[in-house]
Amino acid sequence: MTDSANEMESDSAVYKTLLESTKAIPWKIDWQTMQFAYVGPQIEELLGWAQSSWASVQDWAERIHPEDRERVVNYCVAQSKAGTDHEADYRALTSNGGYVWIRDVVHVVRNGQGEVEALVGFMFDISERKKTEEALISLQKELEALSYKDCLTGVPNRRMFDSILEVEWERARRNNQPLSVIMIDIDFFKQYNDHYGHIQGDSCLKRVGQALNSAATRARDFLGRYGGEEFVLVLPETDEASACKVAERCQQLVLKEQIVHEKSSAGRIVTISLGVGTIIPAHGDDPTEFVAEVDRRLYQAKQGGRNRIVRGG
Repeated sequence: MTDSANEMESDSAVYKTLLESTKAIPWKIDWQTMQFAYVGPQIEELLGWAQSSWASVQDWAERIHPEDRERVVNYCVAQSKAGTDHEADYRALTSNGGYVWIRDVVHVVRNGQGEVEALVGFMFDISERKKTEEALISLQKELEALSYKDCLTGVPNRRMFDSILEVEWERARRNNQPLSVIMIDIDFFKQYNDHYGHIQGDSCLKRVGQALNSAATRARDFLGRYGGEEFVLVLPETDEASACKVAERCQQLVLKEQIVHEKSSAGRIVTISLGVGTIIPAHGDDPTEFVAEVDRRLYQAKQGGRNRIVRGG
């Protein structure tokens, strides 16, 4: 054997050692036959399948999670035919029936005529990275949910109300359906706080919020904390008569709580005042003006002695 041949054989052995000592799994596929020309022995440690079991592209495809298979196979085939290097993330089946997240980094090899000759690449185990990504996504969703929730009462906050009203307003306008809003205020709440203290005041807000929330009986009915001791109900596809019945139910539910309030001029237990408004939104109507009108009716209820409902007309 010549020195040159010896050097080439030595270099080949070095390259093979390097490839098989890395955690990444090297592989090569012959484009004409769609057979594996090589796959690193690390594949068995990661997925459990014997190195010899990776004979063709079909073996690779069958070991992709069913939910990922069509997307990944179609993408990789299209990119390979176009001669474009690419990457794909997917879940690979293990020999014991589990799944491992894989990132396949693929390089397209061309011959002298520019035709695709082979695919070479590396498989990387990205399971830990995926777990981190999923945890971050979950945390982001949790934080987003919290940003729409009133921390004290547990009901949605003003920000969520603004979003819901925008959606329901447009839907009511498009479908020519009535939309009702009820503004609710706890009577003499300042006096309650001053007399019983803020801790007891917070407890009162929670109990009232929970009671009012049970008045929203349909899936799209919405209760939110508008601010301070004020709550708001959004009732899609609800006419004024039905909205007034809901307002009466709100009063009854709060009275049922029997929250003692010695400093109330409306009685000796906590009561609420309510303003009710109903509209079939038309082009040019302003939801902000509508809510302001309902809030004015709430103010009238408070000015008129509290523990009452004021509606339009």
